[in-house]
This record gives sequence, structure tokens and C-alpha cells, in this order.
Amino acid sequence: MQDLVTVFGGSGFVGSQVVRALARRGLRVRVAVRQPHLAHTMRLMGDVGQIEVVQANVRVADSVRRALQGAVACVNLVGVLYETGRQKFQAVHVDGSRNVAAIAKELGVERLVQISALGADEASTSKYARTKAAGEAAVRAAFPEAVLIRPSVVFGAGDDFFNKFGEMAAISPVLPLIGGGATRFQPVFLGDIAKAVAKAVSEPGHAGKTYELGGPAVFSFREILELILKETERKRILLPLPFPIARVIGVLCSPLAAFTPWAPPLTADQVELLKTDNVVSGAYPGLADLGIEATTVEAILPTYLYRFRKGGQFADLTESVAV
Repeated sequence: MQDLVTVFGGSGFVGSQVVRALARRGLRVRVAVRQPHLAHTMRLMGDVGQIEVVQANVRVADSVRRALQGAVACVNLVGVLYETGRQKFQAVHVDGSRNVAAIAKELGVERLVQISALGADEASTSKYARTKAAGEAAVRAAFPEAVLIRPSVVFGAGDDFFNKFGEMAAISPVLPLIGGGATRFQPVFLGDIAKAVAKAVSEPGHAGKTYELGGPAVFSFREILELILKETERKRILLPLPFPIARVIGVLCSPLAAFTPWAPPLTADQVELLKTDNVVSGAYPGLADLGIEATTVEAILPTYLYRFRKGGQFADLTESVAV
């Protein structure tokens, strides 16, 4: 274990699996997070002494510099889905990404992997998507050899998408078809993203490339909700919700992030994102080009959506006893 990789945002949903994948390759990993006391379990992702946890905030240059000392590579996974406090889209996606890239170049870090998003677009009506695109540009300007990875909607235990609607299906008789449910997605498995990042960090030939990561199948929003209902064994009404009404709901829900510890169920900016399909363009290499066979949604959803069924993991047993 010689090479040290600093992973910013390494304790999150995607980050924790990236750290695990890097550790499996024998790399030393420094997990840089804003609140290290909440990330103590990260040390269990590798062998004794292989993983360390340090404090760093991508918005604060000095903390980024400390976290990058001695690293030969770094991964930036830091991102926000909604704004709260000082965690604004511009500050995190653009200024924070620029800090990581510029300081990594200054310190002689050899490789940088920047996790962006498939919807990154400087012309988007979504601030999230615009700042993701601006973040990519800032990274390219400071560190031209950086690898950009743009995943579609990510699925896996603990995800924020399938779990959200699975929970909603468990308590609500109605699920909203925002915009009519026609928006298309290409969900990509968390484990496949982790493998892709590990390859980009540790294998040659990826410098300066952009990868679009999508799964093997494309689903409409309606089809995704139908799949969730099938896996949770629920019958619910799928109610079309026009974008203008959804936006009003998003505006009303947004203050939750400012005044409570809970994430808003929907924001106006997320409604804007849903107006555009989230599928790979075909203009950039993807999982297959990295030698990774994309995992299907159907193979993974049953491993964690079972908890939203009546009876949870014991649903089948409960039914057989009742009979």
C-alpha cells in the first residue's frame, strides 16, 4: 500500500463505495469530509491503517491543501442536491471544484477524478445542472488531465431516488407523475460507478477523458414508479402532476432545508431537472469502454426495496403463515 488517494466527500452514498473500491486495489485512502466525527466507520472499509479520515471543506482552500498533502491522486465527489446555509450550488459545484483542481495541480497531484452529473449543461434551466457544467469547466481549466465522470440517476441501497418513492408508496395512496411521467432515465448501479472511479484513478489511459455512465436500460419516470410498485407489492394511483403545479409545490417545500434538518421532498430546481431526459448521449465513452458490464435495475432493487412491502423482509413468510 504505497499510493495515497484523497477522496473529498468520501463518506457519502457514492463516496463510501468509491473508498471501498480503492481500498480493494491496495491504495491508501484519505477520506476528506466536513464532519469527520460522523465518518468514523469509514476506517472499516479497508485494512488496519489503510484508511484515514480528515476534516476538509472544499469551500476552504487551506483545508483542501492539508487534505491533499502527499497524495498522488484525488477524487472529488462533493455535491449538493439542494441549497442550504453556506452549501450553495455555486460555492460547492464551481468554487469548491476549482479549489480542489487548482490546489491538486499546485501540489503535483498526478491524477484527478471529478464526479459531475449526466445532466450537466450550461444552458439548462436548472441551477444544479448549470453549476455542474461550470464546475467541469473550472476543473478542466485548472487541471486539464482530469477525468470527468457523469453518472445518470444512481441506484443502490441507501439511494435518494428509488428509496424516496418506495417510502412514499408505503404511506401514500397516490404517487405523483411529475410532468406526466414521460422524462427518461438510465439508472446506473452504485457499484459500477465505484468500479469506474477506481479504474480511472489507478489505471493509465484515462487522462483528460469524459465518461457518461448509464445503466443497460432506459426507463420513463412512469415506468420507474411502476417498477417500484411492483417490487414493494403496492397498488397506488399514478397521478399526473403538470410541471407548473409541481414547481409551486417545490417552491413551498424548499424552506424545509433552511429551517429544519430534513431534506425537502421536492424543490423548484429539481422540477426543472425533470424537464430534460437523463440518458447518455453516446458522444462520450461509458461503462463498456472501462470494461465494466452494467448491472440491471431488476437485479438490485429487490435487495433493498423489500423493506417497503407490508411485512418487510418477512412479507412472504407472513403471508404463508396467514394462509
